[in-house]
Amino acid sequence: MAPRKRRKKSKNYFTQETEDYIVKYNNEPDSEVRSKIYETHIHYPFFKLTQNIIHTFKFYHTEVQDIEHLQHEIITFLLSKIHLFDPTRGAKAYSYFGTIVKRWLILYNTKNYSKKIKKVDVDVLMGDKSTHTYNFEESTGPVDELYKYIDIFVDHVTENIFELFPKKNDAQIADAILELFRKRETIEVFNKKALYIYIREIVDVKTPKITKIADKLHDIFKSEYVHYLEHGYAKFK
Repeated sequence: MAPRKRRKKSKNYFTQETEDYIVKYNNEPDSEVRSKIYETHIHYPFFKLTQNIIHTFKFYHTEVQDIEHLQHEIITFLLSKIHLFDPTRGAKAYSYFGTIVKRWLILYNTKNYSKKIKKVDVDVLMGDKSTHTYNFEESTGPVDELYKYIDIFVDHVTENIFELFPKKNDAQIADAILELFRKRETIEVFNKKALYIYIREIVDVKTPKITKIADKLHDIFKSEYVHYLEHGYAKFK
């Protein structure tokens, strides 16, 4: 009962003590002792970690009705990876296992949503400067033109990425954002936070920098798209 009382008093469910017990779990040769360590000191932090990430980033495209069933799947996966945690490499357990959970959920949500109608939320992709959501599987007319233009836009920026973004890091961020466009028919845009995570999985960068590059891409996208609609071709082709 004592561990439960501590959890109610502290909002920090994943502490240095948790990390110490994970190390102890990995170093313990006796399976029964490891089981007790896990049940007493690791299961609850893993449970809360998965719960918080699911709800914070709204990973709700699931094949189960009860979120706790999904958590069980993720925790089982974490246990299969727990032996890989090595504190000597500098990573903290909370960050290490949180990254694993996020990656797992991104792949899981994308897989499930690909069974549904594919959508691209231009509001999210273009940094809050547009307000339209397009369904490319059912689109006709002007939206078909947008679909074609996106391919032209992506090709142009890709071919000229170091001219448009001379700094190597900026070019890497731009390319990571373009990857969302390249995979737009298979990536579900569940929310902006999830997209930023997806981009940071490709390039290690802070959110404000992603927003800055996304805004520049938006300016290029918007100015050339207007010309494309008015004249039937893009100036950069």
